[in-house]
Amino acid sequence: MFPLNSAGMVSGLVCGVLFGFVLENAGFGSPRKLTAQFKLTDWSVFKVMFTAIVVTAVGLWALRALGLMAPDTVFVPPALVMASAVGGAMVGAGFAIGGYCPGTSVVGLASGRLDALVFIVGLLIGTVAFAGLYGPAIRSVMAMGEIIDGDTLTDAYGFSELAVLAVLGGTLVAVFQLGFWFERRSTGPVTAQQVMAGAE
Repeated sequence: MFPLNSAGMVSGLVCGVLFGFVLENAGFGSPRKLTAQFKLTDWSVFKVMFTAIVVTAVGLWALRALGLMAPDTVFVPPALVMASAVGGAMVGAGFAIGGYCPGTSVVGLASGRLDALVFIVGLLIGTVAFAGLYGPAIRSVMAMGEIIDGDTLTDAYGFSELAVLAVLGGTLVAVFQLGFWFERRSTGPVTAQQVMAGAE
């Protein structure tokens, strides 16, 4: 049973290895595939990640509804809107420029990609620099936009969990439809020559 020890470190390592294996086999260790998401020509990353979010949300709700998991089992960090916006923009910029996120860079390195190693070195330098510069100024920016009423939409605004899940499900369908539309526009119509070439 997980966790395999008192600190859960072994289970974290096992799950991380399995997650990395899935990412590599899905092609997410390639920076070309990842940057194609920003070009709107390949929506695989967005589809997979958003599907994982929706499946997890539904699964957690179902476990709580069935009484198999206590409501306070999952830790929800404080809702810091400004910190999330700034951090998301910076991570997104690094993702678009380098073609990796922290997780996929490790996967890329494990598969022998040297550019992934460069990305990881930059990630470590940035982490050390942030830790060294962290002080009152950064804390004040991070505290901006904090939602003190609650850390979830249900707690803060009283939205029904089922309503939130319905919106997530509808958004997921829209993401797949929008992704299909963009991908079809980027590849163009299939010609007879392409069909013959594929048959050969």
